[in-house]
Amino acid sequence: MTLLCATLKDSTAKSGFIFTLWCNISGELTAVPRVLVDSSSSLLLSLLLAQLPLFTSAVPAPYRRPNVVHELNRLANQTKNLRQITADLLKEHAFETDPEQHRFKSLPLMNNRASDINSLEMRPTLSQLHADLKSFEHHFAWLSRASRKHHHPALPKLGQMMSLIKSLTSMLEHQMMRVDAQRLSPPSPSMPPAPPSQFDVLQSSQELLLQFRLFCDWAQRVFSVLSTKSKMSGVQ
Repeated sequence: MTLLCATLKDSTAKSGFIFTLWCNISGELTAVPRVLVDSSSSLLLSLLLAQLPLFTSAVPAPYRRPNVVHELNRLANQTKNLRQITADLLKEHAFETDPEQHRFKSLPLMNNRASDINSLEMRPTLSQLHADLKSFEHHFAWLSRASRKHHHPALPKLGQMMSLIKSLTSMLEHQMMRVDAQRLSPPSPSMPPAPPSQFDVLQSSQELLLQFRLFCDWAQRVFSVLSTKSKMSGVQ
């Protein structure tokens, strides 16, 4: 334990006094008087001791960067929230129609197998999840514009989901920088023609939301598995 020694002298007192204060970093104080001449010296000592906690509390606590496990758990929780909003949108009356499949030709292919999840490596996996997430972000931006044009009733909740997607993307990019994961550069997604009616917007919404729910299911499991593997390996 590091100790700080402070020697205080009263130059105004006739006889003077010297005492040593030992202070540790947790704020615990011990005063060892060497010479106490009179009650005025004791009073001065008490006043000085009363002020010392102000100095010790002013020292900022050392910053501790969140570790990899904590950040991966945050990513898993954010993805879980996104999945819930997606499920809520799919339950809305406006999305009860059966979608016409394959309107979106450039959506990420969600053909992952559960048996592959334990063999995934951190860096390439984060890179691929980031590329897929950016693709969905572009597709939802297209859907938002189409919904606004046709006054889609689910537009507010769609906007909330897009904000969460941007937040998740930012968190993921931060984690990628920490582990030195490479950013992929996939081609720009190819969007379908602007939907001519609200019914077409509903069809497109249904297909996009179903695919994004699959992505959230997979990403949440991946983040949780990577967190567990990092914890077991002691990665900071």
